[in-house]
Amino acid sequence: MAVIYTCRCCNVQIGRINNDQVTEMQLGFHWLTPDERQDIISYDAKGDASVRVICETCQEMLENNPELSLLSSPLQ
Repeated sequence: MAVIYTCRCCNVQIGRINNDQVTEMQLGFHWLTPDERQDIISYDAKGDASVRVICETCQEMLENNPELSLLSSPLQ
């Protein structure tokens, strides 16, 4: 199973974990509510997880320009 972290704002791949031994508990997914899990994590047919988060650059932009959060895709 691969876990691919992608920025939900700019779609840049932030990181990738290629390890079949890593568990959702080790990744901290167990702390998410069912709604958060549905919003943040998706799985493909191979079982790879795509995790949509916000990169540091976009986070800084959103902090400095909060009105950008009103857009459906803030930084694209």
